[in-house]
Amino acid sequence: MGTGTNRLRALLVLLLLVWIAGSGCSLLRRYALNQFANAVAHSGTTLASDEDPDLVKAAAPFSLKLLESLLAESPQHQGLLSAAASGFTQYAFAFVQQEADELEARDLAAAEALRTRARRLYLRARTYGLRGLEVNHPGFPNTLLANARVAVRAATRADVPLLYWTATAWAAAISLSKDNPELVAQIPAMEALMDRALELDESYGRGAIHTFLVTYEMSRQGAPGDPAARAREHFERALALSEGKDASPLVALAEAVAVKTQDVNEFESLLSRALIINPDTNPDTRPLNVVMQRRARWLLSRKAELFLIENE
Repeated sequence: MGTGTNRLRALLVLLLLVWIAGSGCSLLRRYALNQFANAVAHSGTTLASDEDPDLVKAAAPFSLKLLESLLAESPQHQGLLSAAASGFTQYAFAFVQQEADELEARDLAAAEALRTRARRLYLRARTYGLRGLEVNHPGFPNTLLANARVAVRAATRADVPLLYWTATAWAAAISLSKDNPELVAQIPAMEALMDRALELDESYGRGAIHTFLVTYEMSRQGAPGDPAARAREHFERALALSEGKDASPLVALAEAVAVKTQDVNEFESLLSRALIINPDTNPDTRPLNVVMQRRARWLLSRKAELFLIENE
């Protein structure tokens, strides 16, 4: 029997314990709830390792609401807060923002409605991430906004998942809120979180931090040197850490750098490389690769819009 089946059985048993304990001893109920919360947090929520992204899309809202129900009972459960931050971020990107991008050419109003929803989901994820960081670092959110570079020094390697997902959600929300000066003014806090995560564990998520920075370096303010050169350095590290099995850095470089420099040949080459990756090679990253390959196809379909003059 597979690990997925065993995990589901364990979750059901724990859920039964929660129900049995509901009318009994509060200590037993709390124990059962914590055990169930630990199991749910460990199992993940959205883009985990399921082989069917459509099934993940259908199941994700239930999983996310389950997380929130458990957080209502255990509001300081760091595992649940981390799972909520990552889960809402992944769901918003893969199943809301991507659909908005694809829909824009046919129905601008519907696309904007989806982007508004995606922004709300990203901000929800950011809130959970900040709550998770505050568990071990009381007052962290307020200190972060007051003096970001000082605040993040308190974070340790154990905080890296929360640093990464909080910053990713925050950056995504900002990218969809260019008309919101209050949110845009929070860029230094978001940036400090991601830079601290890189400092503590550059290999997190098989290069996920570097992949984020491939895109971010192209808009980072006040950094020395050429933005494209910095982005390419992060690309090389992301590619090495993922052993070339992750489509994300290839798509990121194509979208953030090749379009900016109007290098259509590099654009096509990077996306072609992303599309030949076999998602089944690594079950843990399969859904992410499927999502990023979908984005690669969408980007290729927009080549004529993205490039004013195609290179010969």
